[in-house]
Amino acid sequence: MQAILGVIFHFIGGFASGSFYIPYKKVKGWAWESYWIVGGVFSWLIVPPLAAFLTIPNFTDIIASTNGKILLLTYFFGILWGIGGLTYGLGVRYLGVSLGSSIILGLCMVLGSILPSIYFDFFPQTGKDTFTMFLQTDWGRMVMLGLIVCVLGIIICGKAGMMKEKEIKADVTDPHGMEVKTEFKFGLGLFVGIVSGVLSACFNFGIEAGKPMADAANAIWKAANPSETGNFLFQNNVTYVVVLWGGLSTNFIWCMILNARNKTFGDYTKSSTPLLKNYIFSALAGTTWFLQFFFYGMGESKMGNGASSWILHMAFIILIANVWGLILKEWKGVSKKTMYTVFAGILTIIVSVLIVGYGNSIK
Repeated sequence: MQAILGVIFHFIGGFASGSFYIPYKKVKGWAWESYWIVGGVFSWLIVPPLAAFLTIPNFTDIIASTNGKILLLTYFFGILWGIGGLTYGLGVRYLGVSLGSSIILGLCMVLGSILPSIYFDFFPQTGKDTFTMFLQTDWGRMVMLGLIVCVLGIIICGKAGMMKEKEIKADVTDPHGMEVKTEFKFGLGLFVGIVSGVLSACFNFGIEAGKPMADAANAIWKAANPSETGNFLFQNNVTYVVVLWGGLSTNFIWCMILNARNKTFGDYTKSSTPLLKNYIFSALAGTTWFLQFFFYGMGESKMGNGASSWILHMAFIILIANVWGLILKEWKGVSKKTMYTVFAGILTIIVSVLIVGYGNSIK
């Protein structure tokens, strides 16, 4: 039952991440950097502490009492994750949307799930699953099988996207619905894609680095609820506050640079645009984006395994993004072969989710 609840929470989080860009489509007359940072202020600055305030009493005391090195490392991984997100655009520019997305998301999934477990092989911690455990246990091998199947699904979806790009000579969009100008340079694109994939995985590293804060929140909750046998659903909310400070720092600096370069500072007060609606839709997009990690934390508290949680999180994001692409008719006009290929990719990802969920159920 715990594994089932974990999968459900991860699905909701993946749905939020795969859908957050839709409100941005309603923003009119603003440059990308303007609506992105307005949404980002809600994603990374306003909503995270509000969520922590509503779920963790005195969460600021937990942050204040945390070792400075832990806070700095958690924040640092947030900065790296922010850079990974920004270089994502360069990866898809030089490799194409489908190939670039496949490489970046695949690397993010594999590294974000595997590297922390390898770290815990060398620096064991109570309650942490190691890579050795994945190789030596039935449930661990099942989770790794799910990871491999999901990467296969990403490759198939990427193949379908490449087929689509050849068949339809039109503007293409990335998995978040943003229009992308492509300029194929395989060597440079591969390098940027690897950098983006590695750095994007740093969000999971930040969660692991800030785990003492989540553990403190969990201990406080258990002390107040001695009859409860499970873990606190919202324990990670305090960690997100610090990780997302890092993400805000990176994105804010870059968006201000773009505002200056493109002379778009006037967007925030441009009376010729529907200002109130633009702010509301940007805020809605940013809030929806944060909900992915709100539910990610709930899913992880039920599954008790960072690697499995990260695999499911990424799998559902990719799955929902592809489904939205079908619903919004982004695949209209392609051949039946291309449609069969994207359906095969989606089905493969669904199978991977079932495998990972089963692996956790037999743990």
